[in-house]
Amino acid sequence: MAMLGNAALAMWWDMAPAMRQDFEDWHAHEHFPERLGIPGFRRASRWSCAEGGEGVFVLYELEDFSVLSSPGYAARLNAPTPWSTRMMPHHRHMVRSQCRVLGSEGAVTARQALTVRLSPAPGQEAALRDALGRLGRGLRLRPGLVGLHLIRHEAPPLAPTEEQRMRGLADRFADWVLIACGYDAQAVQALAQAELCADALQALGAQEGAVHQRFALAYSATPGDVR
Repeated sequence: MAMLGNAALAMWWDMAPAMRQDFEDWHAHEHFPERLGIPGFRRASRWSCAEGGEGVFVLYELEDFSVLSSPGYAARLNAPTPWSTRMMPHHRHMVRSQCRVLGSEGAVTARQALTVRLSPAPGQEAALRDALGRLGRGLRLRPGLVGLHLIRHEAPPLAPTEEQRMRGLADRFADWVLIACGYDAQAVQALAQAELCADALQALGAQEGAVHQRFALAYSATPGDVR
């Protein structure tokens, strides 16, 4: 199954080990239900650094791009709960991309995910998108893999929010994001060293400086799971 909807919110941050248990309890039992109660939020997944570090990756799949500036979403961002207020300052090195889905082949929530944050070289946007689409159609059927998804950041018409203020700094964002998903860690890791390595991506039309990270699925839910 492809991504659920035509938009997504992708986020990366670090969470210190001392805060990890409180964070995971909050995120599973308050934050996901809160977000999935907003109209247009179709699935949420949280992933932990596959190498055991502090990194967290969160993906929300959305009905369409307008959800990111909807009254329901804005209301939650500007009225954080006491538990959210306690947790927000601990979201360190936040990268937050509000995205349209450019391409989606196969499944999203497998055991392993490789995220690649990249940008197209000037004038190469169409060529890079087409090349990654062709790549995804083949990779989704490779042993150990189940899907490849491409999303692109676009800032929605929404003023800075209370949650952003509590994190202390303006959020950075990733321009384009590739998410490769699979059930075999070695197969997913191999992509970072072959078809999705820096040199291969540049040959397809990407700029230098792509950021590769591998994550393991911690929790995924849809609105019906937390209703």
